[in-house]
Amino acid sequence: MRAHYRAEGLDEGDLAAHPMAQFSRWFEQAAQAAVHGFVHEPNAMVVSTADAEGRPSSRTVLLKQYDDQGFVFYTNYDSRKAHELAHNPYISLLFPWHPMARQVIVTGTARRTDREETAAYFRTRPHGSQLGAWASTQSAVISGRSELDVTYAELDARYPEGEQVPVPPHWGGFRIAPQTVEFWQGRENRLHDRLRYVAEPDGGWRIERLSP
Repeated sequence: MRAHYRAEGLDEGDLAAHPMAQFSRWFEQAAQAAVHGFVHEPNAMVVSTADAEGRPSSRTVLLKQYDDQGFVFYTNYDSRKAHELAHNPYISLLFPWHPMARQVIVTGTARRTDREETAAYFRTRPHGSQLGAWASTQSAVISGRSELDVTYAELDARYPEGEQVPVPPHWGGFRIAPQTVEFWQGRENRLHDRLRYVAEPDGGWRIERLSP
């Protein structure tokens, strides 16, 4: 179980000045690879949080937006990750674009998006996903699948296709402000290129190379 990675590398001179601009370059390339069936769900990322005692947990979620301010995903605010972020805002994101021998690893802090931004995104979700946000008591123990299906059916009857579904008060987004962003490019002989942006106090970014 050993893959041989690509020969082409990642050089400091090729990087954008801002990590989000560099992320945009790589994300667009991953999205294009997805069009050709080479990468599956390029916006899937592993989100890692830790509770107040430092015990970590990870799960895969979908990136829904990114800009100069960072990365945004949406979730149930009663979920495990949301509860952990309420006590410990430090977070890590990992984009595993394995077919391209690339990873992007982010560390930073998370804060909730405002309700206006949350509502604007919620309106773009498919009808079934809007109902699902109400039906799921995310991370809570339930008696069985039937409990979830019955709740969804009741919501579907209350808000049939075409009717506006209200935004759940317990549901919304998190925006991750990056403190470090590492771009990992697989190379031959396990001598990978690892270039990391580190936020400076003056608002700039320092770029450093890490040993593989």
